[in-house]
Amino acid sequence: MVTVAAGKFDVEVPPITLRDITFQRQGRTILDGISLTVGDHERWVVLGPNGSGKTTLLRIMALYEHPTSGVVEVLGGRLGQVDVRQLRRRIGYASAALADQLRPGLTAHEVVKTARYAALEPWWHHYTVDDDRAALRCLERLGVGGFADRTFGSLSSGEQQRVLLARTMMNEPDVVLLDEPSARLDLAGREELIESLADLARDEAAPSLVMVTHHVNEIPPGTTHVLLLRDGRAVVAGGIEELTGEAISACFARPLELHRHDNGRFTAWTAAR
Repeated sequence: MVTVAAGKFDVEVPPITLRDITFQRQGRTILDGISLTVGDHERWVVLGPNGSGKTTLLRIMALYEHPTSGVVEVLGGRLGQVDVRQLRRRIGYASAALADQLRPGLTAHEVVKTARYAALEPWWHHYTVDDDRAALRCLERLGVGGFADRTFGSLSSGEQQRVLLARTMMNEPDVVLLDEPSARLDLAGREELIESLADLARDEAAPSLVMVTHHVNEIPPGTTHVLLLRDGRAVVAGGIEELTGEAISACFARPLELHRHDNGRFTAWTAAR
């Protein structure tokens, strides 16, 4: 839990609370009445078809979008009443859109280090020797310490994704938000990333995690909760045991079979007719 001051007392609150969130753009409703609480050290996966609102929901959690209506509370601060620039430094956030904003000539070390101030360029702020060391530790934790001096643009897609995941760790965040982290990876790169995420999920000291994906076989072992979205509405929001064949079929509007393997991984396929 996150501890915040409330008058004479300190109060513990969940890292993320969303209440009745709606989001509209150009007359289209993208999210419709989403309520969700991400508790301390919970690991959530958000699944749904294209256009179901997954990325928009994550951007709201990351404080990069404001909902049309509803209440957003992240790390004890309510969106609209806090300086989001300060709160973002406590959120580890990685997405394809963020990756596209990073200059290819930055080194992997700089990509990670600039997360200290949620920045995109190292010359925007002053960094200390401790910052340099912390960035290297984050890279080493994700197995890419040897690429510290390589430019981001020269790395493979898999290496870039691990650097971005290392970036989310730079500020020892209270919550990590990942938008389709395996989207650009080949099979080997995807499996390496899932192994890294599984290690993170099993680490009791690691922060709360929310990951968006399209595919059940990308859910890392150790995931504790699931949100299924369809047309901006929640089909299921609860413990991972609620991820069933019936629920996934309703989410994707297709009869699907779902199997959870002994190693914690999932697979799904079209049900026999």
